[in-house]
Amino acid sequence: MDPLSPLDGGTDPMREPMTVAAQLPPPVRRIVVETPPTAVSPPPPGSNGHSPHAMVAPSLRRMPRAQTTPIERMRTEALSIAYGEKLAVNQVSLSIRQGEVLALIGPSGCGKTTLLRSLNRLVDLTPGAIRGGRILLDGEDVDSFDVTLLRRRVGMLFQQPNPFPMSIFDNVAYGLRERGSKKPSRRQLETPVIEALHRAGLFEEVKDNLDHPALALSGGQQQRLCIARSLAIQPEVLLLDEPCSALDPISTQVIEETIVSLRTEIAIVIVTHNLQQAQRVADHVAFMYLGDLIEYGEAERVFGSPVAERTREYVSGGFG
Repeated sequence: MDPLSPLDGGTDPMREPMTVAAQLPPPVRRIVVETPPTAVSPPPPGSNGHSPHAMVAPSLRRMPRAQTTPIERMRTEALSIAYGEKLAVNQVSLSIRQGEVLALIGPSGCGKTTLLRSLNRLVDLTPGAIRGGRILLDGEDVDSFDVTLLRRRVGMLFQQPNPFPMSIFDNVAYGLRERGSKKPSRRQLETPVIEALHRAGLFEEVKDNLDHPALALSGGQQQRLCIARSLAIQPEVLLLDEPCSALDPISTQVIEETIVSLRTEIAIVIVTHNLQQAQRVADHVAFMYLGDLIEYGEAERVFGSPVAERTREYVSGGFG
């Protein structure tokens, strides 16, 4: 046996008593200053503790509500979607209107993204997906449309910005060039491209660099470029799948302002996990849980006085 093993009475060097020096605390460093430091008073009660010039997250103040009369553009009627044996969306009926922003909220896996992707039949691309019920666009079943035409009328923006590896101008003009058999000239495209960039709130930032690579833009600018690309082909509905999840607070605020400014022209549906964002931008809210539509109504009521207990738990932070 090892003579140093504690099992036979040997000495374990790792267990020797510490010396007196080793037991002393480390020395204290003292900094000598010429004048005593100035004490700073604590912030007054009720303040957020920030300097008036400090950068803070966007306010929770709700953005102004639209003053126009909403026009229904889409409707789901008893919509159900299953992946094999798993039911992802269960008998959901709701209205999507121009003049409003509809926010789909709920915990991960509740079916809100599946519902969003079904509106322009992207969910049809998933192997094994089965859809029941009806989805109507201006009163017509979406299954009666050519799918390419449907996706021009119902555009979609994803979580991560996905500009094409081409210039800013060519990104916005892409859909316009592809929609006809005869390719329009750049001169013919200038007006609709510039108009789309204006509507997306990006033109003033890129007007001198339209031929520069789109991939050189910041994340927030790329997302607005993707909005402009969708707007250029004049959709009636715009679907947004967590469009700010990869952006900083300042870019998020710009995107939210863009969304709210567009709602009078097109119907907008946004999926978001950010309840504060839903409170800021949404006119109507649909809360989903395990595929079911638990509550649907005006945002002020859903967040302020929800009817369903499950909604009340979710919006108060009880789960999710």
